[in-house]
Amino acid sequence: MAAASATPAIPAVVILNEAAAPLGRRIAAGISGELHGAVARVASADVLFSSVKDHVQALFSAGRPIVAVMASGALIRLLAPLLCDKQTEPPVIVVAEDGSSVVPLLGGHHGANDLARSIATSLGAHAAVTTAGDLKFGVALDQPPEGYVLANPNAAKAVMAGLVAGAGVRLHASSAAWLTQSKLPFEQEARVTLTVTDQNKTAGELELVYHPKTLVLGMGCERHAKPAEAITLAEEALAKGGFARQSLAAVCSIDLKADETAIHAVAAHFGVPARFFTAATLEAEAPRLMNPSDVVFAEVGCHGVAEGAALAAVGAEGELVVEKIKSKGATAAIARAADILDPQSIGRARGTLFVVGIGPGSEGWRSPEVSRMVQASTDLVGYSLYLDLLGPLADGKTRHDFDLGKEEARVVHAMELAGEGRTVALVCSGDAGIYAMATLVFELFDKGGITDGASRIEVQVSPGISALQAAAARIGAPLGHDFCTISLSDLLTPWEHIQRRVKAAGEGDFVIAFYNPVSMKRRTQLAYARDELLKYRPATTPVILATNLGREGEHVRTVPLGELNVDDVDMLTVVVVGSSESRTVTTGDGKTWVYTPRGYSGKADTGMKGNEA
Repeated sequence: MAAASATPAIPAVVILNEAAAPLGRRIAAGISGELHGAVARVASADVLFSSVKDHVQALFSAGRPIVAVMASGALIRLLAPLLCDKQTEPPVIVVAEDGSSVVPLLGGHHGANDLARSIATSLGAHAAVTTAGDLKFGVALDQPPEGYVLANPNAAKAVMAGLVAGAGVRLHASSAAWLTQSKLPFEQEARVTLTVTDQNKTAGELELVYHPKTLVLGMGCERHAKPAEAITLAEEALAKGGFARQSLAAVCSIDLKADETAIHAVAAHFGVPARFFTAATLEAEAPRLMNPSDVVFAEVGCHGVAEGAALAAVGAEGELVVEKIKSKGATAAIARAADILDPQSIGRARGTLFVVGIGPGSEGWRSPEVSRMVQASTDLVGYSLYLDLLGPLADGKTRHDFDLGKEEARVVHAMELAGEGRTVALVCSGDAGIYAMATLVFELFDKGGITDGASRIEVQVSPGISALQAAAARIGAPLGHDFCTISLSDLLTPWEHIQRRVKAAGEGDFVIAFYNPVSMKRRTQLAYARDELLKYRPATTPVILATNLGREGEHVRTVPLGELNVDDVDMLTVVVVGSSESRTVTTGDGKTWVYTPRGYSGKADTGMKGNEA
């Protein structure tokens, strides 16, 4: 289970034509966003779309910040049917095509105003911020800065209306520079009250309550502790101190628990990151522990996990405010920092490894999920050609390039980087799970060969378009009936095993996609496969030879099995051999297609559809 975090959604920079592309890319680079382009008029983008209306509405509904290089009226009309609750609206910004003006249309107090100012500064443009509070007082009370949470946002409208009408304001806070340095009219006796506290508090009339992110929940637990038990204990610790859950900045523990479901469940429950410390770091807090334990030291190398993690997170000026409490399988404690905490500066995260397939490499054949994973990564690991194929998506990432033939070193490196708390994308061509690196990741988990930190990372695998799918789509539907894939490389599989599989596939009359058909030194295996299959299917059986699929130099052609020439095949070619039922058909435009019938035409009255048969 992934640790919860407050990581914002990646902004989508939307452009409608190629003329806007340079500006769009500049904006996207400046705000770590994705470039989304209209496929009919934009040559290259991180995400291409066909319908402007459908795409923009989908982004808005998903809560994605939108920065559109287009006319404001057009964007307003596209989003008008979806407008209902200003509290849930994501930031929506329009930028003039000449880059002169940046206008926050929606979500001004949910980040749009600040985002617009940031974009305007980078472009040397004007940010057309129009919200009253920002203009008059230099502060948006319903959008506190990072590290503060407004507990009662529904009261903000009435409070702002009162202030704009001339009311004064009282401040109850030990420290809140963003308020004290504003232009708010502070008075000793005033109708409006602003309170900053980490305690639970019910707001009075015309009062806004802000909770600062100053608290850290330290937790320890047994292996495979029950998430529900850990969450209950965490709630009990907050209640014991009378603390507001919104003031929690992080849930912290020892790095041995980085893959513990219960810890991440607590973090997800409160919507904060889970962060982890080494035993040595926690042991350095031993003099400040209220409940040190020799038993804990003997087990994990420090005298206290819950109290130690909480104290390590808040630093030397912080203090323990809830001593360790216990349940059957977990412990919890709370510490308070002297100032707002940045969770990213606390310990380290559980590392994440995205194992992604980028298909043939072209952005049009790369899934949005893969693009998002690459965008979210700090490090990219892969064969140099594959990383190059990512184009602008790789900008700003730390690259770790490997040559072909270094597969295990590549995967180990990616896992070890993630073990250091980084977010890493292991980039594969085609599909990551088909003759690619995903298998080796799980083999290393199973058999070892990685450090303890690397063994506790989170892994997510995302599919890509495989070479056999791409070849089939380019030539028609040769995979319309049962098919299999066989690699002809004997580097990892004994040749006698490959021979047995080719024979079995021939006897079973499968359509066969051959991966790794030849290499510089290996030229005989494909000839063997051809000759073996001729024993089971006609010499006229269509064979698809597909090279550089989805990339420059793409070449797809069809030859009869009996005329297959090994010299026509190279390392970048996938070979798909039809079954005895595979056919060719030539359409009116003169193009020849290959398909393998499944028998639908003979079942026309059965009502069978798709994969229901």
